[in-house]
Amino acid sequence: MKLVVTAALAASVPLPCVAGPVGSSLERDVLAEINRVRAHPREAAEELREYRRWFHGTVAHFPNGFELATNEGVNAVDEAIEFLEKQAPLPPLDAGDLLALAARDHADEQRGGGIGHISPNGKNPGDRVKARGGDIFVAETIAYGPDDPEVVVRQFIVDDGVARRGHRTLLFSTMYRFAGVGCGAHADYGNVCVVDYAATTNGGPQLPKTASR
Repeated sequence: MKLVVTAALAASVPLPCVAGPVGSSLERDVLAEINRVRAHPREAAEELREYRRWFHGTVAHFPNGFELATNEGVNAVDEAIEFLEKQAPLPPLDAGDLLALAARDHADEQRGGGIGHISPNGKNPGDRVKARGGDIFVAETIAYGPDDPEVVVRQFIVDDGVARRGHRTLLFSTMYRFAGVGCGAHADYGNVCVVDYAATTNGGPQLPKTASR
C-alpha cells in the first residue's frame, strides 16, 4: 500500500524582516530543538505561556523586534499549550543525511520567493527524496520567516491558521524515526526551513518485523 502524507502550509505570515545567517548550524539547531520539545513537551508548554504575553491582537511582538502577524492570535497558542500538557515525552529523531539533502534542495529552489510543498518541476516531498536515491515515504513541514530554531519549531507547534494542525501532528508523531532539515534565504520572507520526516533513514517504508528461524 502506498502511504501518502501531506502537511498543510504554515499560515502565519512574518512581517518584513532582515534575514540572519543560515546554514548547517541552523539546520542542526532546528533538529535539536525538535528533539528537545519532543522530549520535554511540558517545558515547551511553559515557554508558550511566555510567548503568549507578546501578543497585541493577532500580532506577536518579539523582544528582538521581529513581528509575526497571525490568523488566530492567542487562541492557537492556548490550544497548543493544552496539547503539550497532555503529550507524553517522545524519543529523539535521528538525523537523516539523505532527507536533509532533499530538504535543502527544496529550500534552495524557493530562494526566489516560492512557497508550498510542490517544486517548480511538479515534484512533491517524496519525489525529491527519491531523486536523491531514497524512497517516497516521507512527510514535510516548512517554516517561513524566522532564522531562530526555537521560533521555527514554535511555528510548527502552534500551527496558526492550519485547521488540522498538520505540522504539530508530524512533529509529535510516533511514526517517524528520522528527520532532515534544509534552510536557506527566501526573497519574500527572509528565511525558509524545510523538515523532511521518515520512518527510515532514506524514506523507505517501515517493514514489519518477522520472526527469525
